[in-house]
Amino acid sequence: MDVPTVGVEEEFLLVDHSGALRTDAEEVLGRADGLEHELRTAMVETGSAVCSDLDGVEKELCTRRTRLVAAAGEVGARVLATGTHPLDDPEPVPVTRDDRYQRMAEAFGATAYDTLVCGCHVHVAVPDRDAGVHVLDRIRPWVAVLLALSANSPFWRGEDTSYAAWRPQVWKRWPTAGPTEVFGSLATYEELGRQLQDCGAALDEGMLYYDARLSRQYPTVEVRVADVCRLPEDAVLVAGLARALVMTALADDGPPPDVPVALLRAASWSASRHGTEGPLVDPVTRRAAPAADVLQRLVHHVTPALEEAGDLLRVTDGIRTVLARGSGAQAQRAALAAGGWDAVQDAVTVR
Repeated sequence: MDVPTVGVEEEFLLVDHSGALRTDAEEVLGRADGLEHELRTAMVETGSAVCSDLDGVEKELCTRRTRLVAAAGEVGARVLATGTHPLDDPEPVPVTRDDRYQRMAEAFGATAYDTLVCGCHVHVAVPDRDAGVHVLDRIRPWVAVLLALSANSPFWRGEDTSYAAWRPQVWKRWPTAGPTEVFGSLATYEELGRQLQDCGAALDEGMLYYDARLSRQYPTVEVRVADVCRLPEDAVLVAGLARALVMTALADDGPPPDVPVALLRAASWSASRHGTEGPLVDPVTRRAAPAADVLQRLVHHVTPALEEAGDLLRVTDGIRTVLARGSGAQAQRAALAAGGWDAVQDAVTVR
């Protein structure tokens, strides 16, 4: 099998030097290549180039972050890499002046005005859309583990939520967000998308906010479950595992695991609640198990793909590093204990 290419999109918050949310992302967008606006005017998205290896992914992410920081600095703004703003209320931040975003706000009301959250989306190339659905049906038990690794949103409106990743709890207020059932065919995937749009749960294909989906723009599977990572090396780790999951699924000719959506929702909740600090749902035994054991299970599941891509050592070292130093959520909580809310914002400021 050819090793597929991979790309990563990251969403960030813009704040002033006090840490308060800015509402003028447009002032930043034209000052650097590769920046996109998002639903809310305090957000900016970056997208990497298509990469053939993880070294390229890391270089792209670091370069894009550096460009964004420089562009933000020109207008006196800072950039935060956190799934949620630790202090500010998101509601006063306007919806971006874009026809589609304005229609979303009108149709979905408070859901649109509350979801000022930042994720990390990994695109992995697939041969065609039929192959993409084959992949989606087989990676669904595993994607929650990527959320646990990336957990980086413990605070919401100045409170500790007791979750490692609160962003997914906010994001899943959208009616199409979360895990999906086994589709079985591209026709079934596309028909469900049409039905969700026909019933008003989505305005268009771009609002099919599944944890993993077919990209509407690129020939890729898009894994959307992760928080934006505090550190670029953690985003590279998520990308490497996502690609290995796609490769493993492409090589799997057997039937997809028949895991109920209710159990996948429980796995996502556990990953959101605990990150890498507590129990996760083991996709094989379907029981709670220590995070380190579930991560080991994931590596075992994708080892042939990691070896083929040349990523095994990098991914296993990356997992050991996260388990030893802690996730973004742990870093944020440690900063709060050591220096208060200013220290939290300093800990997630991109430099």
